[in-house]
Amino acid sequence: MSVSRGSRVCLAKLGQTGTQFQPLPDQYFGAGCANVGTVKLAAIRGDKGDFELSNVGPLQCDTAETFAAWARYGVDRAAQQILGSRLERIETMGTYSCRNVAGSGRRSAHATAAAVDVSAFVLADGRRISLAGDWNGGSQKERQFLRTVHRSACKRFGTVLGPDYNAAHRDHFHLERTGRGFCR
Repeated sequence: MSVSRGSRVCLAKLGQTGTQFQPLPDQYFGAGCANVGTVKLAAIRGDKGDFELSNVGPLQCDTAETFAAWARYGVDRAAQQILGSRLERIETMGTYSCRNVAGSGRRSAHATAAAVDVSAFVLADGRRISLAGDWNGGSQKERQFLRTVHRSACKRFGTVLGPDYNAAHRDHFHLERTGRGFCR
């Protein structure tokens, strides 16, 4: 598998974070859908140990690098500070999907494995904080945690969509590196 110089730099940076991952071969599916320069994330290093990820498929390396930093510094630390427990797992609704942005003829960032949809966070103490159940219905601290990690994502990713954006995002955060500070 040949790897571009940019991909090698990204893989090295991602490796330095302690993230466990596997580089994937480039794949072209046609019609604007591809997995180029992608990795499969297995675990991300937090301050007090690694945490798992569920349902994560191919993800562009640079997006994976941003996601790993957000997960460690934005999510894990917020969980410890606000909820008193470290992060154990991030649950996602996936990464790559050859599809358009809903209601448009434009390809979604998911079509090139440049986005991830996050639906819930599981803490070491066993609590599961979900966007569907806790964005508006959780305890005050759970709602504070979700809004804190949303704001943190907005500082790292170019496009962040959440429950306050529209009904299609009522149960997850859509995170992609591309965009110019679109945070809803």
